[in-house]
Amino acid sequence: MTNILSDRINQMEESATLAMAKKARELKGQGIDIISLSLGEPDFKTPKHIQEAAKSAIDEGKYFSYPPVAGYQDLREAIAKKLREVNHIEDAKAENIVVSTGAKHSIANVFMCMLNEGDEVVIFSPYWVSYAEIIKLAGGIPVLIEGNLENNFKATAKQLEEALTDKTKAIIYSSPCNPTGSVFSKEELEAIAEVIRKRENLYVIADEIYELINFTGKHASIASFPGMFERTITVNGFSKGYAMTGWRVGYICAPLFIAKACEKMQGQFTSGGTGIAQRAALAAISGDHGPSEEMEKAYLKRRELLLGLLRDIPGIKTHVPEGAFYFFPDVTAFFGKSTSEYKIANADDFCLYILEKANVSLVTGAAFGAPDCVRLSYAASEIELIEAMKRIKEALSLLV
Repeated sequence: MTNILSDRINQMEESATLAMAKKARELKGQGIDIISLSLGEPDFKTPKHIQEAAKSAIDEGKYFSYPPVAGYQDLREAIAKKLREVNHIEDAKAENIVVSTGAKHSIANVFMCMLNEGDEVVIFSPYWVSYAEIIKLAGGIPVLIEGNLENNFKATAKQLEEALTDKTKAIIYSSPCNPTGSVFSKEELEAIAEVIRKRENLYVIADEIYELINFTGKHASIASFPGMFERTITVNGFSKGYAMTGWRVGYICAPLFIAKACEKMQGQFTSGGTGIAQRAALAAISGDHGPSEEMEKAYLKRRELLLGLLRDIPGIKTHVPEGAFYFFPDVTAFFGKSTSEYKIANADDFCLYILEKANVSLVTGAAFGAPDCVRLSYAASEIELIEAMKRIKEALSLLV
């Protein structure tokens, strides 16, 4: 029936992270003890004061009607205030903010509003799985510049400059990065900004969704640099740092003409984000940040635990992630190895073998533009992480 469906959906890749999570859930449904390290979802509950704000909003009964397309004014003002005071983006105002149904929705709005057929977007790779598919859906062409393990998977300003063409309209990166956990320093971002400032009509989409899970203590927003506010679309949200993945609230801070375009686009596709979730988001950004800080400490403790366990597995090569909650190890040492039932030719095979032999779900690095690696989430309990590494080590020891 593919001839009935549009070319755009037939050509679109399924999200590898969601596909692996779905497979893991199916196996769990069959009674198999699966440890899922595939999905980028905090395993903490949404902090209590955020839950209470949502309950109060329901009890007030004022938030059941359609909300403003760009988000409630007080939430937009609170986001702008946070961007000015915390991220030092001094020009941020409520009018620059568009609240959407998650950061992914925000990114889709931006590319649908900015790209024409054949426009190029430079992606810093490894990259979050949906970037390339959203760009292609909007008619654009993804152009990858690859960071390597030796440089903590961070592509450089020099690589960016070499990748630019007359068709380049935008670049996109995440910091802290999904899938690698790498963090761009202020100096690295300044070098990137210098490349952008040399070109007219070149914009950067800065995905900062993991901002609150940053072990360097030095988060930098490129929109805060001289001359960059009018060239930057900052993307953020509440899913990761506040354990609010299911609440679906994200936002952009953008030059006014881009913000207005995204509001117009959103008005035709989804209207405003859920009213109750927006009241919870207001409590999150304006209220007690203690729970977020405690979550960050827990992730750091897990990182140290998992780093030791990974380094104890012969053949696994990994860097030390500086943020988010992922490891992105190189597993090429196992390519070409096999058992009587399995042969590992690539990262896809590696993940399938680990799922079926060790009952642990990972995600192939090929989905993130790095086919030599796999992504492993440590948004799981310490007990689960220890057991998962034990199973993986035993399974890999069977390969010859």
